[in-house]
Amino acid sequence: MSVSLGEILAHPVLAAADPVVHAAGLSEDLPVRWVHSSEVLDIAPLLRGGELLLCGGITLASATPEKQAAYVRDLAQRGIAALAVETGGVLPEIPPAMLEAAQEHGLAVVELRKVVPFVGVMQAINSILVSESAGHLQQADAATRAMAAELAHGASLDQILGVLAGIIGSAVSLVSPWGVALGSAVPGGWQEKDDDGGGSPGGQDPLADKAARTKINVDIPVRGVLMGRLEIEIPAGVDAGLARVAGDRAVDILGLALLQHTPPGLHAQAGAELMRAVLTAAPAWRLEQLAPGAGFPPDSPAVVAAIHAAAPQKLRRAIESFLSSSRIPSAAYQDDAELVVMMALPGSDTAGERRKLLESLQGLDSDHDATIAVGPPASGVAEAAWSLAEARRALDVRQIRRRNASARRRHPSHGLVVLDAEDTAVESLALKGINASARDAFVNRQLRAILEHDAQRQSQLMETLQVWLDSGCNTAQSARELHLERQSMHHRLQRIFVLCGGDPRGTGRLAALHLAVRMAGLP
Repeated sequence: MSVSLGEILAHPVLAAADPVVHAAGLSEDLPVRWVHSSEVLDIAPLLRGGELLLCGGITLASATPEKQAAYVRDLAQRGIAALAVETGGVLPEIPPAMLEAAQEHGLAVVELRKVVPFVGVMQAINSILVSESAGHLQQADAATRAMAAELAHGASLDQILGVLAGIIGSAVSLVSPWGVALGSAVPGGWQEKDDDGGGSPGGQDPLADKAARTKINVDIPVRGVLMGRLEIEIPAGVDAGLARVAGDRAVDILGLALLQHTPPGLHAQAGAELMRAVLTAAPAWRLEQLAPGAGFPPDSPAVVAAIHAAAPQKLRRAIESFLSSSRIPSAAYQDDAELVVMMALPGSDTAGERRKLLESLQGLDSDHDATIAVGPPASGVAEAAWSLAEARRALDVRQIRRRNASARRRHPSHGLVVLDAEDTAVESLALKGINASARDAFVNRQLRAILEHDAQRQSQLMETLQVWLDSGCNTAQSARELHLERQSMHHRLQRIFVLCGGDPRGTGRLAALHLAVRMAGLP
């Protein structure tokens, strides 16, 4: 059995902390993959999901309610098992904002009412998890060897899936990327499901209680082309950890089985090969050689989007459906961390068509938790790697801006966000062409007085200047964005002008100030 949250909280090293679970309606049977400790409030992107996160509460105590709620929301969306927070010192109790966010987003929050050494907790629990993980790997490897033997003897997809179902004790099915059933199996001893979803050993179906089962989906890509999806339904009382490990380990065998039974079309193979060439920055002649087979004229303008998503396959289907309905030639490649999509643009009014494309992507179903960065237009596939690099750099700049922004202006990390890489051209140029010491020296020369004023008085003149410059020196628009009265905005600008040597409008210093502001905070 996998280690549940309840079992971990009952372990002597954590029981000594007198834990209380604040999670109405949530079960302590939640499986925990790892125990991690951090005081960093922006830790969510660095987690994989399934963790029990330990927090001493030091940074939470000084955070605003908005930041506390965002912290919980981001962790919940990352899929961690639970958050454990130590109270009684700088943090007397779990803040209400956190508990409300936890209830809204379905995250178990554990209050540790006594001090325990987090290092000791991690050593004790993670050693158990590592030992169990080794056992899971052994069983999963046995499953893949048995599946490979079946494949070598020409078994059907159902027979190959039957091996996996028998070892993990769960029903498994294989479906196409479009949801068409390709094969399925249940553990030995179960009756096959009837039309109503019934079927059981001895007349009782472990899968009949939908509330008691866990579903896991595993994508099956073959050389970058999504060939299918493995769906696992785990009944209560069955080791979900083993099912997850075995499902992940079975990807290669199932990919080979799908190649034998439903090989991908030549167009899909050509598109994947083209995208691999783009990702590796292959020579121009190689890209131009591969493009026609994927439906791309070699000299056709194109843009490349880099996409980070919580559910990349779901978003991929939405994007490809839109591109197909719009008759826009495209090719995509997906790995664990990133989805990359190249899209052709017409030779006439390329800039206008790119704007329409950005608007269309922004109009996709908003329940996607993702960031899409669209690179600048490439004149042909030979420049696709450059467009991708600029898109990736836009993602990096967004992360930098979010870290440096005040809590009031920090955009939420959830939902669908579409970035235009051309909006970060200045930062891209600075990162590529100016070394860090030269950037820091330039920023210091232009903005030293403002930076010192902010540091000494906890003011926000730097942020005010950035918003004002980005708006084209539009004072009214800047005041609205900063949620300031117009008079307050004028007072801030007058203070900024005094510190930087006068009103920069109409002078060459305006461009220098704007450049310095955009470079400030770059690593």
